Amino acid sequence: MFYQDDPKKCTAAKIVKFGFAKNVKKISDASLVLDPFSEHILIPKDRFLINTIVGIDCSWNLADQAFSQKFNGIKRKLPPLLAGNPVNYAKLNKLTTVEALSAALFILGFKQESLTLLDKFKWGHTFYELNHNLLDEYSKIESESEVSAILRDYGLS
Repeated sequence: MFYQDDPKKCTAAKIVKFGFAKNVKKISDASLVLDPFSEHILIPKDRFLINTIVGIDCSWNLADQAFSQKFNGIKRKLPPLLAGNPVNYAKLNKLTTVEALSAALFILGFKQESLTLLDKFKWGHTFYELNHNLLDEYSKIESESEVSAILRDYGLS
């Protein structure tokens, strides 16, 4: 965690507090690093490349600096999703750390774990309600190229 945002609103700190995540200093080569600037989109078959998921907790205002640092791991961006959090509600791709981790878990096939993470937040159900159709579609794709067709179908392209 970079500790760049209001600690009371930090979703990463909350999931660490509840034991759903750990604050790590070193990232292994077999970790999925959620990176919004990655060239590659997360797809279900990425599940077989990784052993852990890493969400880099930083302010969106400083994200370009945070992600310009060198991180080990397999970097993937999430396919487009709408934020359900109160700060960036309904903005495309302006997700909190917990939203990003939940989405990654869902896409990779860990649907119950994804929803359990969201249960710790008053607005967590909102993220799922806004995106459940997209998440279902993304969890079935076989290649990154299928994302464009999904976005067209939902009027997001």
